[in-house]
Amino acid sequence: MSDAESKQIERMKSILGTQKSAFKADRQRSLENRKADLAKIAKLCRDNVDAICEAINQDFSCRAKQESVLGEIIFVINDAEHTAKHLKQWMKPKKVSVPLNLKPGKAYIRRDPVGVAGIVAPWNYPFQLALAPLVAALGAGCRAMLKPSEYTPATSELIKTLIGQHFDEDQVAVITGGPAVGQAFTQLKFDHLFYTGSTQVGRLVAKAAAENLVPVTLELGGKSPAIITPSYPVESAAKSITWGKLFNSGQTCVAPDYVLAPKGREDEVASALVAVAQAQFEDVATDDSYSAIVSDRHYQRLHDMIEEARAAGATVLQPEHDAAEAKARRKIPPTVVLNLPADSKLLEEEIFGPVLPVLGYETLDQATDYVSDRDHPLALYVYTTDKAEADRVLGATLSGGVGVNINLLHLSIPDLPFGGIGASGQGAYHGETGFEVFSHNRSVFHTGKWHPSRLLAPPYGKMYENITKRQLK
Repeated sequence: MSDAESKQIERMKSILGTQKSAFKADRQRSLENRKADLAKIAKLCRDNVDAICEAINQDFSCRAKQESVLGEIIFVINDAEHTAKHLKQWMKPKKVSVPLNLKPGKAYIRRDPVGVAGIVAPWNYPFQLALAPLVAALGAGCRAMLKPSEYTPATSELIKTLIGQHFDEDQVAVITGGPAVGQAFTQLKFDHLFYTGSTQVGRLVAKAAAENLVPVTLELGGKSPAIITPSYPVESAAKSITWGKLFNSGQTCVAPDYVLAPKGREDEVASALVAVAQAQFEDVATDDSYSAIVSDRHYQRLHDMIEEARAAGATVLQPEHDAAEAKARRKIPPTVVLNLPADSKLLEEEIFGPVLPVLGYETLDQATDYVSDRDHPLALYVYTTDKAEADRVLGATLSGGVGVNINLLHLSIPDLPFGGIGASGQGAYHGETGFEVFSHNRSVFHTGKWHPSRLLAPPYGKMYENITKRQLK
């Protein structure tokens, strides 16, 4: 560990102590102050659109500005403003009924902020996935420390600058640094730790948090399927799936990871997917609206997965493109793969890139069995004209979220919880669910000076016997 990393680790420990002291002095941040905090988030987004897009573009070497505006900036603005709009209602204590035998008295649930939140963000949406959890934490009245990804340093530094311009460090602080700093960050005694990233690292984060009994939210990934049923037009399904798969060049946790198509129509589906990709991007190598792969290591991983499949006899389809230029600009062209061996890495690992295997199924039950026999995916997509058929797929599978005849956009609906299950995640957020993540549901039973329960106190006599007899009838 370098001296700089050691100093950064000591600094974040100090900041955590400062934030905990500040929270202790102001445990119940007012509605007005919370809304002001959320307004700051929306403002820093609106005032810095070009700077945010340029930082992300610098980190990716080519990130489509349209995708950064839609997937990062507008998403955070909408989230902040939705939270501010509904915050008064979410903060209200929730009354619950009191059983007759426990009256008189009133019972309710307070939603108290948990304290100081730690937020670890990934590289694929480096701005959104740092600030959207922060919106939830600020809405709940918490203080927060952010650890953005070291793989997107320009964006991380910009986030640090922007947050520093709008928030004091005892309320929101940004910690930058490499793996050693990130590991130490997850070992801090936060009141809640929120992690977005890979399943593999998520396991390590959960273990680190467990040492301090820190509750965690894990937003992970997995292999999200898209099932096309025989009733659904292939061309329409291909347009939806291709858009979802190629947004950010597939570097999206809820991007479809493979397609299940009716047996005998795999070639038709594959051709339709390639045709849509060709229509969207004349040449991905030179089109700046087609994003690059974030790093040389990730590019090589995707390239090797494709070549492994090709060497094993799979059919690899790609639209026309300048291969040399694409490689030079670290772009993987839209790639559809057929006839894959079952043990291919493309079928065993989360792809996280613009590569899409197409598999055939004989019956819908066979398709749902294929999905349910594997780790629960973060998202599942089904394309059907029959509602009963959609319900049948949902009833036979389990996933974090679902899109019926639509791709990706379920995560953009503020009041839908977003999260995985099992290997794809633990816990959810967005909207009121995000507010609840950073809140403690505190049970309160409030009575007057005297309560009939005192009649049940020792020494036990006839009153106790009469009351309990009635309860046991």
